[in-house]
Amino acid sequence: MEATGERRDFRLVGPDETASNRLQAVFRASGKAWQATTLTTDEHLERHGRVMEILSEHTCQGWLEGYLLTGRHGLFSCYEAFVHIVDSMVNQHIKWLRVTRRLLWRRPVASLNYLLTSHVWRQDHNGFSHQDPGFIDHILNKSPEAVRVYLPPDTNTLLSVADHVLRSRDYVNVVVAGKQPSFDWLGLEQARAHCARGAGIWQWAGTEDGTREPDVVLACAGDVPTQEVLAAAQLVRHHLPDLSVRVVNVVDLARLLPAEEHPHGMTDAEYDALFTPDKPVVFAYHGYPWLIHRLSYRRTGHAHLHVRGYKEIGTTTTPFDMIVRNDLDRYRLVMDVIDRVPGLAGRAAAVRQAMEDARTRHHSWIREHGTDLPEVADWTWNGS
Repeated sequence: MEATGERRDFRLVGPDETASNRLQAVFRASGKAWQATTLTTDEHLERHGRVMEILSEHTCQGWLEGYLLTGRHGLFSCYEAFVHIVDSMVNQHIKWLRVTRRLLWRRPVASLNYLLTSHVWRQDHNGFSHQDPGFIDHILNKSPEAVRVYLPPDTNTLLSVADHVLRSRDYVNVVVAGKQPSFDWLGLEQARAHCARGAGIWQWAGTEDGTREPDVVLACAGDVPTQEVLAAAQLVRHHLPDLSVRVVNVVDLARLLPAEEHPHGMTDAEYDALFTPDKPVVFAYHGYPWLIHRLSYRRTGHAHLHVRGYKEIGTTTTPFDMIVRNDLDRYRLVMDVIDRVPGLAGRAAAVRQAMEDARTRHHSWIREHGTDLPEVADWTWNGS
C-alpha cells in the first residue's frame, strides 16, 4: 500500500474484517474509503482511502473484479468461512480467464488474490458458524490453468507466497493463513526454496538417516496441521527412537495432482520419491480430508494414505480442543503411526496407550481450567 501510494493502483477489499483479521497495520498507509459525514469518534476513514470495507462479500468481489479489469491490482481479505458467498461470482471470473487466455488481443490482468484468514481452526469466540474450509475444494474443481491454492505453514512462507501471487497475472490465487501468532519453521531463503518446490521433505524434522527408506511419512498442509505434525514427530522421536520418520510439507495443493492434470502437478516418479510408493502416509490437512484423497487417488501408494482434517465437528472451545474433536491432534497422529506401520502395534502398545491417556487428560483439563494443557499451550520444537 505504501509503495503504490502515488500511483494509487492497489486496493485492499473485504468485509468489515481488516482489523479483525489483524491487518490493521495497513491503515498506516491508507484509511478506509468513506464518502459520507465523519464524526470525531470515527477511525481510519478517508475520502480517498484505498481500503474498501463493506459487509457484503458480493460487493467486494465486484469491486475488485472491476478494478483488476481496468489494469490495476488488489487483494480480497475475508474470513475463510464466508468467502463461499462469492462462489458463483468467482466461477464466472475463472471461466472468463480461461477463455480470454486464448484471445491474443487481450492483455493479461492482475490475478484475483484471496487471503483467507480467521480460519476454521482458530475460531475461539465465534465457533461452529465460522468454521468451513471448503472454498479450497470449490476452487480446485475449476480450470487447472487458472487456479492456484497455497497453504503457507509460517510467516516466511506466507511472505514468499504473497510476493508470488501479487506479481502474477491471469490466475485466481487462494492463500489460507491464520491470524494467530505462530512459529517460524523456515528462514526466508529456505521458505523461498520450499515455496518454489511447492512440496518438500523437512529433513530437520524427521529421523531419516539416509541408510534406509522411511518407515512412515508424516505429511502436512496448513499452518495448524504443520504444528501438529511436528509435535507428533517430536513425540515419535522420543517414544519410538528406532522408527525412521519422514516429514513432508505441502504449500501448493495442486502439486498433489498428476502432472497431466495440472501445470503444477507432480509426475508419478516425483510423487513416489516424496511420499514413497508403499509406505504408510499419515497426512494432516487444513480442510476436508477427502480433497487430499481426490487429488491423489491415482497415485501408486494411495491405498496407504490416511488423511486427518476437518470433519464438520465444531463449537466454541479451546484451540487444541477443536483439533482433538476432529482427530487432527498430535496424540492421534502418533496413534495413527502406530496403527499403520506394520508390526508396530504390538511393540508400541504402551506408547499408544500413553497417547490415548493424553487425550483423556486434555478432556478433563479444559473442563476444569478452560485452557489447553500446559504441555500443548507451552510446546516448542526442540528436535528431541
